[in-house]
Amino acid sequence: MDSLKKVAVIAVLLVLSLLLVVVFSFLSSPSSEQEPFYVGVTYCGESVEEAKLLVDKVKDYTNVFFLQSGELQKSPDNVTEIGDYVVSCGLQFVVYFGTDSTWLMKMWQDTYDGHWGDQFGGIYFGDEHAGKMLDGEMFVYEQETQSSVRKMADGTITGYKMDANTSVTYKQDGTVMTRPVNAPVNSSYVTTYYVNGTVTVMTEETGSVHTVEEGSVDAPYTYEELWSVRPFQSYDETAERFIDECSFELNRYGPSDFSYFTSDYALFWFDYKSGYDTVLAQVGWNQTVAKDVALVRGAAELQNKTWGVIITWKYNNPPYLDSGEAIYEQMVMAYENGAQYVVIFNYAPDMQGPYGTLQEEHFVALEQFWNEVVQSSQVRHGSVKADAVLVLPENYGWGMRHIDDKIWGLWAADENSQQIWDLSCSLLEQYGTGLDIVYDDPQFPVEGKYSHVYYWNQTG
Repeated sequence: MDSLKKVAVIAVLLVLSLLLVVVFSFLSSPSSEQEPFYVGVTYCGESVEEAKLLVDKVKDYTNVFFLQSGELQKSPDNVTEIGDYVVSCGLQFVVYFGTDSTWLMKMWQDTYDGHWGDQFGGIYFGDEHAGKMLDGEMFVYEQETQSSVRKMADGTITGYKMDANTSVTYKQDGTVMTRPVNAPVNSSYVTTYYVNGTVTVMTEETGSVHTVEEGSVDAPYTYEELWSVRPFQSYDETAERFIDECSFELNRYGPSDFSYFTSDYALFWFDYKSGYDTVLAQVGWNQTVAKDVALVRGAAELQNKTWGVIITWKYNNPPYLDSGEAIYEQMVMAYENGAQYVVIFNYAPDMQGPYGTLQEEHFVALEQFWNEVVQSSQVRHGSVKADAVLVLPENYGWGMRHIDDKIWGLWAADENSQQIWDLSCSLLEQYGTGLDIVYDDPQFPVEGKYSHVYYWNQTG
C-alpha cells in the first residue's frame, strides 16, 4: 500500500513538473508567437526595378514592404508586379493610393484577384488627415447646400453656399465675404461684412469700394444671418464633419474587404473613428515619442484597432533621418509598447536610387533590431502595458504638440488647454509609456480597462 502511495506521489509530482514546464515555456516564448508584428520600409520612388532592389536589400531582416509611390499608383500592372515580387520574397505587401486618386484605387481593386492571400496587408490610403485639418487645407462636402467647403491653413473657410447664387467666405477675424457663384470675374461683386456692422462692396471690374447698407441690393443678408450658418461652429460639429468626410472617401466606391492604413502626427483618435483599421503615428521629428504612443495606442486599444509607428524625418534637409542608433531605440520602444507595425519612411525631394534617405547605418539598425529583438526570446512584444489613462474632453481636437497649439485648426488654445497640458506632462513624467491618452466618448468607455483613470478636469 505504501508503495502505491509513493507511486501516486511521484506521478503527481511529474504532472506538476510538466505543467510548470509548459507554463514557463509559454511565458518565455518568442515574440513571434505573440501578436503579429511587422517591421519594414517604404519605397517612394518611380521605378519598378528600383523597388525590387530595395526589397532585395531588406528582405532578410524585414517582413513588410510599403509601396508608397505617387507615380506607380497610376499603373495597376506596376503595383501588381511589385506586389508579386514582395510576396515571393516572403514579405507582407501594403500599397499606397492618395485620397485625391480614389479612382486609381478603384481601378486597381478591380484588377486584383486576391492571389496574395494573407500576405496582402491592405491599402495605405492618404495620410495626415487630422494633420491637414490642424495645419493645412481640408475639404468637406455639405450635401444639404451642395457646398464644397474648404478649410484653409489660416482658418479661413471658403466655398459655403448661402443660396444657389451666393458663395460665402468666413475669415478668422469674423469678417464675412460674399460673391456671386458663377458670375464672370469682371462683372462680379465682393460684398464684405465686418464685425462692427460696416458693409462694403467692391466691383472687381473697376476695383472701386463703397459702403452700403444691410438689406440693400448689394447686401441682401445681414451679418447675423451669414455668421449663424457658418460651417464649423463647434468642436462637436467639426469632429462630425471631419469623420464624415474621411469616412466618405474611404467608402466612396462601397465597403471593401481590405484593411486601410494611414499615418498622422496628431488626433489619431479621429482617424480611427473615420474607419481606418491601422494608424501609424509619425515619430522622429523632435516630438515626444511617449506622448505619441500614449495617443495612438490609447485610441487603438479602446476602439479595437491596430497601431504602429512610421519613423519620419528629423531634419528638413539631408540627412533627413535620425541616426541609425536613435532609430533603433525608437523601434525597440515601439515594439515593447505593443506596436504591430514599425516602418521607416524612405523619401526625400532629392532622393536618388532605391535606397532614398536610408543610409547604411539605418540598414544596420534594421538588421540588428530584427536579430536582437524581433527574433529574440528575451524581448517580449508588448511587454509594456498602459496601467493609467488620461481622458480628454469629447471631440476636443487640440493638437497637444505645445501649449499654444490649435484646436481643429480653427480655434486658438482655450481655457482648458493649460490644465490639460499640465496634467498630461505630469502623468507622462509619472507613468512614461505606461500611460494612454483617450477621449471621453460614450462609444468607447474606459471603465474596467485601466487601474488608474484621470479625467482632464479633475482637481484632486
